[in-house]
Amino acid sequence: MLVKQISVFLENKSGRLAEVTEILGREGIDISALSIADTTDFGILRLIVNEPELAEKVLKDNSFTVSRTNVIAISVVDEPGGLAAALKILGSASIGIEYMYAFVGKETNKALVILRVEEPERAAEVLDKNNILVLPAERVYEL
Repeated sequence: MLVKQISVFLENKSGRLAEVTEILGREGIDISALSIADTTDFGILRLIVNEPELAEKVLKDNSFTVSRTNVIAISVVDEPGGLAAALKILGSASIGIEYMYAFVGKETNKALVILRVEEPERAAEVLDKNNILVLPAERVYEL
């Protein structure tokens, strides 16, 4: 149930994001989701890709600083309050959320969300027991 997320540390310099996406594209690696958080000097590009191990390798081979993190992907009803229900379940279980972002998928009437949480295995179990669909990694990589 855990999804591997690739994080790439980038200098805030024109063309660096394009370089990452070009390298991944050249290797046939498909990006399903991404998020960028930045400061004055650098940014952190977070990616969900179809081949996380290969992405990590080719980016490192091209001198990027890369790490891999376990996250969970959930599917929630795409209506007002749909995400709130899942977040309330995590809060009730005292599971903190470090960050989250949405991603594009092929689910009908569903919103797909990536969550970086404390205790990801327990979070997945708690959500699943409360009828929140936690997507298996293989399914996420195919989206």
